[in-house]
Amino acid sequence: MSAQYARALLKLSGESLKGKRDHGIDPEAVSFLCQQVKEAVQTGVQLAIVVGGGNIWRGRDAAAQGMEKAAADYAGMLATMINSLALQDGLEQAGLATRVQSAIVAQSVAEPFIRRRAIRHLEKGRVVIFAAGTGNPFMSTDTAAALRAVEIGSQVLLMAKNKVDGVYDSDPLKNPKARRFDRISYLEVLNRRLEVIDNTALSLCMDNNLSIIVFDIFAPGKLRKILEGERGGTLVSHTLSQETPVPA
Repeated sequence: MSAQYARALLKLSGESLKGKRDHGIDPEAVSFLCQQVKEAVQTGVQLAIVVGGGNIWRGRDAAAQGMEKAAADYAGMLATMINSLALQDGLEQAGLATRVQSAIVAQSVAEPFIRRRAIRHLEKGRVVIFAAGTGNPFMSTDTAAALRAVEIGSQVLLMAKNKVDGVYDSDPLKNPKARRFDRISYLEVLNRRLEVIDNTALSLCMDNNLSIIVFDIFAPGKLRKILEGERGGTLVSHTLSQETPVPA
């Protein structure tokens, strides 16, 4: 089947790259993720990626321990750069052409972020990885994902989760009775304070009518199936949620 979206942005957490390790990068996890991306690209979608850095560095934790917040966030941007290069290597080993664009200057290893150049890369079938968040402290990589998705004209923001297949009314890893939503509105996510995406990113999506699909990236083939139009995960949009969550 062919993709139901012409262009999409995939948000990967840094934690997804650590696999079964406590921290750092697990080559097996990277290989699996890159295979999922390869299958997705084969549907014909133009795909960009934003990756977090939490497997290496968490600016919030460093700031809580006394580090100046802006400095801690800049260190986190460098962590996303490491992850982006690891992801680029994995994708190229899988046979995909890639480009890394950074929001901070790192000319030896990445292009600067230039919107029109990024779009041109996508049009040529290259996977574009956006590194270093927005380039500004106090902004999460979720916000970077929403911002880049809007800038490049993405039709959907794919929020990849680790072992969680959508949006739940409570933490499914802690509450076995948690129920999953098939779809939910932006406002309900805000009102329920559900930890789907940070509020700045959610507001950006809501203002620009950018739909979000939350899904489990470690479910084999799920990314490809969603791009082909199969229902999966949870759709976050202006559409009102169902009256009751869908049982997991």
